[in-house]
Amino acid sequence: MLLSSTRQKELHIFGIRNISTGTQRLASLVALLVGCLSAGGLRAQDFETDIRPLLTTYCVDCHSGSDPESNVDFSSIKSKAQIKKSLGLWESVVEHLNSQTMPPEDQAQPTNEERNKVYRWYDELVSTIEARPAGFRPRRLSVVEYRNSLRSVLGFDLEVAVVEAEQTVAQKSLVIKLLPLDPPGDSGFKNDTYNNPLSVVSWDQYSFLIDSALEELFSQRRGAELALLLGQKKGSANRLDPFTGDPNQSHLEDLFQTILSRAYRRPVDAKELATVMKRLGGMREDNLVAQTKFEIKTALMSPRFLYRGMAVGGKPGRQAVDPFELAERLSYFMWSDMPDNRLMSLASTGALANEKVLHAELDRMLASEKSRALADVFATEWLTLSEIDLASKNVPIRTALKSQPLDFLNYLFTQNRPLLEIVDSDITFINPHTAHMYGADAKQMVKYVKQRGIEMEIVPNQRINLMETKERGGILTMPGILAMNKGPILRGHWILDRIVGEHLPEPPMNISPVARNKRGEKLTFRERFEEHRANAACASCHDKIDPLGFTLDTYGAGGDYLLKPNAMKKKKKNKKDKMPVDLATIDTSGKLPSGEEFLNVDGLKKILTSSQRTVVIRNIVERTMSYALCRKLQYFDKPTVDQIVKKMDETNGTWGDLFHAVAGSVAFRETIILGK
Repeated sequence: MLLSSTRQKELHIFGIRNISTGTQRLASLVALLVGCLSAGGLRAQDFETDIRPLLTTYCVDCHSGSDPESNVDFSSIKSKAQIKKSLGLWESVVEHLNSQTMPPEDQAQPTNEERNKVYRWYDELVSTIEARPAGFRPRRLSVVEYRNSLRSVLGFDLEVAVVEAEQTVAQKSLVIKLLPLDPPGDSGFKNDTYNNPLSVVSWDQYSFLIDSALEELFSQRRGAELALLLGQKKGSANRLDPFTGDPNQSHLEDLFQTILSRAYRRPVDAKELATVMKRLGGMREDNLVAQTKFEIKTALMSPRFLYRGMAVGGKPGRQAVDPFELAERLSYFMWSDMPDNRLMSLASTGALANEKVLHAELDRMLASEKSRALADVFATEWLTLSEIDLASKNVPIRTALKSQPLDFLNYLFTQNRPLLEIVDSDITFINPHTAHMYGADAKQMVKYVKQRGIEMEIVPNQRINLMETKERGGILTMPGILAMNKGPILRGHWILDRIVGEHLPEPPMNISPVARNKRGEKLTFRERFEEHRANAACASCHDKIDPLGFTLDTYGAGGDYLLKPNAMKKKKKNKKDKMPVDLATIDTSGKLPSGEEFLNVDGLKKILTSSQRTVVIRNIVERTMSYALCRKLQYFDKPTVDQIVKKMDETNGTWGDLFHAVAGSVAFRETIILGK
């Protein structure tokens, strides 16, 4: 993403300079060049008099010649056409600069005057960037999307038999157990699968999964599901078996009409359906069943099922996405699943392209139980909630810690709550395993009665209002979040990275850990840490992290609130013994690099939801939009992001407002078909 001066000012309060001084200069330079292109013209004279000297002074020593560093040769850029042809390169360069890997610290740095010159050019030209969609590219379904889509096609989940006790959690999905996990793409989300190849191993696993699914579909156990696919009404007493005696061609045609249209997520071509039926002609019983399975497997192994967008056509150029692609974008955004019958019907008639219909459908989808995917997939990946699995070895407790933020986020998403309630809210969800952390508020729960003979079991959460334990409001102070981020550094980094949206580089090599107290010393960790961060290589990042992390020191490693009456903490030598909390050692005050001060986490929350609300809102918008588009945002997405951020800020926008804004955006509803 490109950083305007407005965005830089937003981040300045946290001492955030996404990139170093030299990096800022070059990043802005790249933005300037791209902005010039978008503005419609790159003035050759300005490029030669103002831009090329900067490239020559700060870049070409390493990035030029017959063997340029990283195969990047800035000296070869001599025309608008060459710059335009290298847009992918500019994006890659910005990535390196954002991670502070370029330019090297021991290289010459630009003066403030040079830097400000580029900023002025950038501010003048970036405002002319026009919002546009990205070029269309098919992408493979993620593992979660594949599991859900296969279930939607056949009508049942492909599961393994697991003997599960009340105090255990087992993965039942054969798809999830068998397929390799998707690595996060450039966007940070696992649905960004554009660069994930379809390997021979994956192909064999898909084949095995489809064989297993078809074996189950044609078993007695799945007679009801098969009957529905054959066009027979649910609960019909006189079900016809088209595979015995004289084949019922009408039912067989219904079967393939349903399966093929679901698998391809658009109406099946009449000629293709006729070809399939012709291959089945004249077959009886076992041979007919075998050939039917083969035809279904062919469809479910087809790229049109495994990939999104393989059937999208159209002439090259910018255009609205076709109705079925729009239906897919909506359903995989809201549900991580293929479109249902209603969406397909609206796409077939063209009604889905109507703005009112589209937004009505989005509301319907949010009201569906399937919208839980927004919490289970989108929020889990954005906020790294899977890390909570490492917080406890006790399965019911671990499940309680993880399900709490998921239920809370599902509430925010589906009940149209304001965006900033993610930071501070009067609502939360607890169960008997987390109730002890919520004092008198836990009395709002319906009394839990443990099953006889069960020592500990997994229990659903209940919604409560925070009246006595307001220090627990929002996601920052939920026990699971605190337990997965033990210590002020991890906690501060998580807030900075996931809530504020600032991504720090990796720490320098060979940095010594925080020193222990010497004999006779009684320094607190925070006091000992001050000596550690005196290292200039550490201070630049810790100036941003430390105020955020240390303000959470009122919460223990397991998420307990240490300032409650009679609070105890574990001794280091003997974990079973506990000792009173020494309140004198807890210092939760903080001062941001801008000078803004706070006394505790409540003060930090007020900053995040007031003076710095725009920073948080921007990060929320960027993360949501990137997930919805299944790609990393690019410079031409900036006007859309700015517009949505402004609207959400001015109107105290809700999550529903945000979902509607993203679904109605140019990037979501349009595409650019690339020429061959």
